[in-house]
Amino acid sequence: MKDTYRDIVRSRLKKDIVSVEHHYRVDVFIAAIDSQLHELNSRFNESVTELLRLSTSLDPRKPFVIDDICKLVNKYYLLDFTEQEKLQLRSELQHYELDIPYHPKLKNARSLSELCRGLQETRKYENYELVDRLIRLILTLPVSTATSERAFSAMKIVKTRLRSTMSDDFLKSCLILYIEKEITETFSTDQLIHDFDSFSRRRVKLRPHKVPT
Repeated sequence: MKDTYRDIVRSRLKKDIVSVEHHYRVDVFIAAIDSQLHELNSRFNESVTELLRLSTSLDPRKPFVIDDICKLVNKYYLLDFTEQEKLQLRSELQHYELDIPYHPKLKNARSLSELCRGLQETRKYENYELVDRLIRLILTLPVSTATSERAFSAMKIVKTRLRSTMSDDFLKSCLILYIEKEITETFSTDQLIHDFDSFSRRRVKLRPHKVPT
């Protein structure tokens, strides 16, 4: 690792003499890390990054910080908790900190989903109703984020240059049909025609009438 690194292709262009260790540490490893950080920073803004950081406050493997949990609720879950519940949450978290980490069936939880399941099995959720609600909201975060990503990806396919004048309602309906392919494939064309025709009477007959035999 202390030997001089020699690049057969670029040896004539590089004037600095570096060791093999320096090459793999700086030119390869650190360069790859910088590229990944640049990609993450361009994909997630500061608000999303803070949300993800605060969401780990209830992870049983992370340090338990009550201020971060309260900040998470006050800043990102305003509509899920009333003002009275926000005040009660801090008191509930103080009892939670002295109880759950030392509970024989909950202290060995390795993930937030295991903790949520353990609260249900031990019925501890009845004592920490607000904390249990917050844990459930955090667990749904990856699902809601993935749905948004799928919607933006589908928009590029559905709203093409030839469909640039479609209304918002029609675009939303097309996106739902495209994103939920697993559900739409279970619908039959005849059933859709039947349901559409049953909404109101129309001059054009969509369904052929059965001729009595």
